Amino acid sequence: MSGPLSGFRILDLSRVLAGPAATVLLADQGADVIKVEPLRGDVVRALGGGGVTPGFLTANRGKRAIALDLKTEAGVDVVKRLAAHADVFVQNFRPGAIDGMGLGEPVIREINPSIIYVSMSGFGEKGPYAHKRVYDPVIQALSGLADLQATHEHDRPRMVRTVIPDKTSGLTAAQAITAALLSRERTGRGQHVRVAMLDVMIAYLWQEGLVGLTMVGEEHKVRRGQRSKDLVYETSDGYITAGAVSNAEWEGLCKALEKPEWLDDQRFATPRGRGANAKVRLEMTAEVLRAKPSAYWLARLDEFGVPSAPVLSRPEVIEQEQVRVNEILTEYDHPGLGRVRQPRAAARFEDTPTNTRQFAPALGEHGRQLLAEFGFSSEEIDGLALSGILGEPKASDSES
Repeated sequence: MSGPLSGFRILDLSRVLAGPAATVLLADQGADVIKVEPLRGDVVRALGGGGVTPGFLTANRGKRAIALDLKTEAGVDVVKRLAAHADVFVQNFRPGAIDGMGLGEPVIREINPSIIYVSMSGFGEKGPYAHKRVYDPVIQALSGLADLQATHEHDRPRMVRTVIPDKTSGLTAAQAITAALLSRERTGRGQHVRVAMLDVMIAYLWQEGLVGLTMVGEEHKVRRGQRSKDLVYETSDGYITAGAVSNAEWEGLCKALEKPEWLDDQRFATPRGRGANAKVRLEMTAEVLRAKPSAYWLARLDEFGVPSAPVLSRPEVIEQEQVRVNEILTEYDHPGLGRVRQPRAAARFEDTPTNTRQFAPALGEHGRQLLAEFGFSSEEIDGLALSGILGEPKASDSES
């Protein structure tokens, strides 16, 4: 294994997306991530047919897998023995559930005092929502993200059509884990790290989406939705985006669109004025851009220093030269899926390159190997397998 986290071991009991999205980043960066699954597997395995699916690959590449019956004392004892040799323990069960299993933070801390114990949840450990089931749309609804998608005060809220809260929570947890590991390197002490999806999204949105709530007493000024349309413009043959924030960019936009008279319009003379009059400004811009093709406008906008780009379809995203030149994607043969494509880790490390071409494990694929590494005897391993506590991969799992 290579990467800046080589040598660190992560015991990952998390499921679905937010937790696995955190730990897959650690695996990309070289950590040994051990995915502990129930005998039926992470539910994401079932989305798309079971076994190793494209969605499961993306959130679990580079991990090793063991399947255990965690409803049994023997299965829980296996996890405890693994935790004794781990640097990080990650779980995203609803508050209280992990304690009921016998794997709560105090139990694991007694076994391994220096461990970083990470609890991920939807809402934290207290409050009226703490014990509710949660998926991404629930957090979008409660954080104001759905409200922000309305185009005007009387429009309906809408969901963002990708799981922003789950993935942002994963990024936040991964950063928190590395910060906790750094603290432990300095102090020798482990700690309990808590990451709640609602906390993450309110903090994430505050810098612009919720910034209007900064001034106490002015909450009544915040209305549903944004003050203007999005920045997707239709041209005569497609769609582009373009934006002008600074005075220099606004001047460039007016020149590119051959509308010098807009520079004399007092409504648009300052960035603040352009913001206050965004609706009419964007409508005027859209009217001009509809007249000619995308390539014409993109060349003009670039000539005059205006940030712009074509609005690509998803298949077009992977074909663009910018992606190819920077080798953002890698292709390789996966034993279960065939030829696959995955993004490399976004952060690049000069001295400790991150891992690429990683496989996602079949359910229970590394169970025997891991138990042997952690000091289980052959007799113990056989006994766990025969009793059904240790799940073992089926031929259909490894080939799916």
